[in-house]
Amino acid sequence: MESVRDLGPQFVDNPHEIVGHDGAYSIPLNEEALWFFGDTLIGKRVPGESLWYPNGKPVGPYDMSGKGLIKRMINNSGLILKDKTGKYGLRSYRYICDEKGNVRQLVPRLPDEHPDKYRIWCLHGCFLGDKVYLYYVKVKMVETGPLPVNFEVMGSGLAAGNRNDLQFERITYKGSTLFWKENEPRFGAAVLVDPIEEWVYVYGAIQDSRGVQRCYLARVRPDEIEKREKYAYLTSLKPQWSPNLGKAISIMSDMPNEMSVSFNEYLGCYLAVHSLNLTGKIVGRTAPNPWGPWTDPVVLYEVTVHREKPLPYPPLIYAGKEHPELSEKKGKVIYITYVEFEEYFPHLIEVALA
Repeated sequence: MESVRDLGPQFVDNPHEIVGHDGAYSIPLNEEALWFFGDTLIGKRVPGESLWYPNGKPVGPYDMSGKGLIKRMINNSGLILKDKTGKYGLRSYRYICDEKGNVRQLVPRLPDEHPDKYRIWCLHGCFLGDKVYLYYVKVKMVETGPLPVNFEVMGSGLAAGNRNDLQFERITYKGSTLFWKENEPRFGAAVLVDPIEEWVYVYGAIQDSRGVQRCYLARVRPDEIEKREKYAYLTSLKPQWSPNLGKAISIMSDMPNEMSVSFNEYLGCYLAVHSLNLTGKIVGRTAPNPWGPWTDPVVLYEVTVHREKPLPYPPLIYAGKEHPELSEKKGKVIYITYVEFEEYFPHLIEVALA
């Protein structure tokens, strides 16, 4: 890297008492961009107290609405970023609200999805024609685990909404809102639209039997994105594709369920950015094609966190990804976000590539 600049946590100064949210995927919408988040907390923080250990006890799997100083918890939310530049931080934005002016959930929960048991969390998406598509994961909350909030991923799905009102509906496949089930890659971790070849590439990660996170690749025609049966999966770097997911090959490893993939004009190739597991390192890989072959990871930034007193759970730094629409100088300068669980706002980093 030529230089790195830390621009700090973003969206902290908001008019809705939002005290944090994670995820932070962005989707260009012509001159604006949609940012899509996971669990969103509205209320106040207790000074000096962990957000996830109110009164010294872990919050566990339960909806935090009305507990302590948290007024409301939303499983996912979004905002419109009006000025697509990162150099001064992300300042010009408005949250997507209901008719009463309250921040609203974008991808809805179904009547049988109790907020103490199930959550709908954001993945990536794309803007095609007059429709916005958002991939998501459905998770089941569990009582025990190494973190103050623990869960099991049940699968991933797709929601569609009109650009004008951004009202989303979850698309069903064989009677389920999940396109891919718990034992299949969580497709939607990154989405790449190729307008020339007219393909939508959809990346998905899952942990293998040895505990290694591996990434797989699907593709679909833009006009068939809502049809689960039309997706094909990469089975060879030649490349070869098959509708049989069981034949899919892994194209890279050691990323969580969130990442970004874009064509970087400055580098003259595709650039993938992701957290390196939970090490605090955010890395980049390059490839001549959307499917690869991908290089080994190169560290773009390493997060360091200083605390006055240790936390009762392991450091959790995740959700590293690039936001290509913010890039400058044809991609020489890129902007990356990550989330540190206690800070719990997207943290923006500017990286000038060598």
